[in-house]
Amino acid sequence: MALGALRPSPLVEQATQHLRDQIANGEWPVGTRLPGEVALAKTLGVGRSTVREALRALAGAGLVQARQGSGVFVIATEPAEDWPARLRRAAITHVYEVRMMVETQAARLAAERRTDQDVAAMRAALETRAAAAAGDDAAFVDADIALHAAVVAAAGNPVLTDLFAEFAPVLRERLIDMVQLLGLRDRDRNPGHDSHAELVAAVRRGDGAAAAAVLQAELEQTLAHLHTDRF
Repeated sequence: MALGALRPSPLVEQATQHLRDQIANGEWPVGTRLPGEVALAKTLGVGRSTVREALRALAGAGLVQARQGSGVFVIATEPAEDWPARLRRAAITHVYEVRMMVETQAARLAAERRTDQDVAAMRAALETRAAAAAGDDAAFVDADIALHAAVVAAAGNPVLTDLFAEFAPVLRERLIDMVQLLGLRDRDRNPGHDSHAELVAAVRRGDGAAAAAVLQAELEQTLAHLHTDRF
């Protein structure tokens, strides 16, 4: 099979694209073992190191997989969808259900592990949320998310912190829409202040069960709004 010699630089990108095209076009169906590095290098007119880097790029995209002692095999014809893209495409109710699981556990851990600095950060975020009530809906939602992020950060688990950070952009867009469409701040410019204050207090005093319960109730209320026909 002739792939055609490549033009000079950037060779790795060109090699990766050529191999990806062959896979996408069905030249190497799923389950097929690719030719060895030497054969690919000769066909493409590049060095083995370039082929090796191209195969690593394809593996990172979820298209091929190296099997010890057997070679490199095609495992998919389309690149794997990255996590942020998957979140953007997901139904907001599904995202919110996962958020509830993540945050309620984070609240329990926060109550166990919070430091004085964490408590100060949560109190400051609560005050910022109250001050943002005088502003527009976007500013209020941003302040609300920042408070929740402070609680998650207090759990002392960087994986939880990063996971919440991935949810935040999707949550922000949909929560702004929800607040505006449902007029949730028409009567009360600072909805949920008491429950958020109770959450911070529970974390501060080390009561994980109470912190999780308060947060669960608050998030369930929001999820109920998200289940309306407009969302």
